[in-house]
Amino acid sequence: MSRQSIQSPAAPAAIGPYSQAIRCGNLVFCSGQIPLDPVTGELLKGTLEQEVGRVMRNLEAVLGAAGSRLAQVVRTTIYLTDLADFAAVNAAYATFFEGTPPARTTIQVAGLPKGARVEIDAIAAVE
Repeated sequence: MSRQSIQSPAAPAAIGPYSQAIRCGNLVFCSGQIPLDPVTGELLKGTLEQEVGRVMRNLEAVLGAAGSRLAQVVRTTIYLTDLADFAAVNAAYATFFEGTPPARTTIQVAGLPKGARVEIDAIAAVE
């Protein structure tokens, strides 16, 4: 099965030796996104809702470049530096999925790149 690297100029460039996503068959595996502005590369420092919104829009751009979309996401992982933020992140995240949300794991971590508070990765189907 072939692997295809996915890159979207509408999402932040990778900040390390990895692809924004890899498409393999009818699945796309998105690397974690933090709330980076895709134009400036700077970390958004706002409310958690704003930061989750930026992360989800970044994921949406990568999924679009792979021929998928948020409605086709089957699994996500959310990484938080503080589980006390769980409710606020949940509320913002929920606005991006209509109907049945994807399977998900949420993990508290000691730190994230560039001092971010939230990172989300995704696996999605491609029609």
